[in-house]
Formats: sequence, C-alpha cells, structure tokens
Amino acid sequence: MDEQPLRIDLQEIVRQRVPRSKRRWLPRWAVRCLERLIHQDELNAILEHTFPSTGSEFARRVLEYLDINVDIKGIENIPGNGRFIFASNHPLGGLDGITLISVLGTRYGDSLLRLPVNDMLMNVRPLRGVFIPINKFGRQARGAARLINETYASEAQMVFFPAGLVSRLHKGGAIADLEWQKAFVAKAIEYKRDIIPVHFSGYNTKRFYQIARWRKRLGLKFNIEQILLPSELCKAHGSRYTVTFGTPVRWQTLAQSGETPLKIAAEMRKACYAIAPQQTDRKRVI
Repeated sequence: MDEQPLRIDLQEIVRQRVPRSKRRWLPRWAVRCLERLIHQDELNAILEHTFPSTGSEFARRVLEYLDINVDIKGIENIPGNGRFIFASNHPLGGLDGITLISVLGTRYGDSLLRLPVNDMLMNVRPLRGVFIPINKFGRQARGAARLINETYASEAQMVFFPAGLVSRLHKGGAIADLEWQKAFVAKAIEYKRDIIPVHFSGYNTKRFYQIARWRKRLGLKFNIEQILLPSELCKAHGSRYTVTFGTPVRWQTLAQSGETPLKIAAEMRKACYAIAPQQTDRKRVI
C-alpha cells in the first residue's frame, strides 16, 4: 500500500523528463495551461479522496466523489460459474473502465479481475492490481505476452475494450466504437472462455469528438484528443450511466462458426450495440 496518495505534478514531470536545454520551448505558462486543461487540481483531489483504497474500492470511491450513478441491467445474464471475457464498447475512455472494475470487482473480487491497458495507465498505482500492460516493446514484449497468456489461462475474469480507442463520432451523428480488433476472439477460443457482450451507455463532450474529427481531417497521427480524457472524466460529475450485460456467447459456438476471428469480432460489436437501452436522442446512437 502506498504511504502517500498519488499526485499529478506536470511541472515536476517536465523538470524530470525534458532536458534543460529544451525546456525554454515549453514555458511555465504553457505547462500551467496544460494543468488546467487536464484538470490537474481536481484529479489530485480525487486521488486524495480515494487514498489509500485500491482496485474496485478505489473505483467505487471515484464514482462516489464524482457523484456518478450507474444503472445495471442484465446482471442475471452472468452465470454463477465460468471464466469470461467481458467485451465492452469504450465510450468514455476512463469512467467506463472504472465503472466495470467497480461492478465486476464487487462480484468477483480484485484478485479474479484483470483489465489489459496501455503502459501509460500503469502509472495509476491504485489500479495496478487489476491492470495488465499490453503494449510493451523490445525485450519486455515477450514477458508481457507471457503474462497475458497466463492471465487468460487463469481463473481471473477479463474485461476487454476490443476497439482499443475511445468511441468516435461517425457520419450521420452516431457516436460508436471503431472496428473491434480480433485478438479477444482468438483468445476466447484458445483458452475456452465464453464472451459476455457489455454495453456502456454514455458520451464524452462535443468538444472531444470535434477535435478528434479535425485531427483526422488534418492527417495528424498523434491522438490529440486523448489529452482531453482526464478533463472528460472530471466533467462527468453528476452523470448517470447504464451498463447492460448481454447473454454469454459460448466459445464452442465461436470455434465451430467457420468465420474468421475478425468477422466474429464485428458480429460481437453488433451484439454489444443490440443490447443498448432505448435512447431518446437517435442521432447519438449507432
């Protein structure tokens, strides 16, 4: 357990990671603007409020601090026994993962819950116990791949966001995931895990989607909009979301379908959105 709560300090990060000769290109006023952009003070307030909790308790206290209400539907679709991959859409890029950790951690316990994430999120110390890094490079790549396979072979439940990236605004005004990647399907078959589709009902602010669209139009490869995700988390204060669990899809059914993993992933994506609750704003659903 950490003796002190985790704190975000962009000034210190710049001091440690940017060579002194290059710091003049990043003046203090620019760093202060970035601090405000990511809501650094509020993020640190959340980390202080939740300290020293970890795992699903940490997730619950984040939701508590932000006054987030979550309606759970289809919980009866989760069998009492079994090893599953919970495959969910990824509309928020932060609170969706935190919410699923809270819900499923309460059901299974943190020791039997794992969520693959990019290396950057491994810096969130209170959630390291349930996170697994998936994008290691070089000599670390082999060890990371072994850890992933060991986790799939274990009794732990897996939470997976097959799109990888946060949902984007599509033509016609629909906000939905990009293409779902095939890896989780191949792993489900290999390790004999049923897949439970999960739909998380929620949206980021309009600014997030507009910046993502303009970044794409300009041909910029760096995901500028990702910088806004901490801000999106803070702006969700007082929101209400719905999480819906669908019926499990047997791994035997996947193996015997004769379809490619990529085709099955596309069908699982459709299954995710098929269980979404009815929306009043038709422009904002797939």
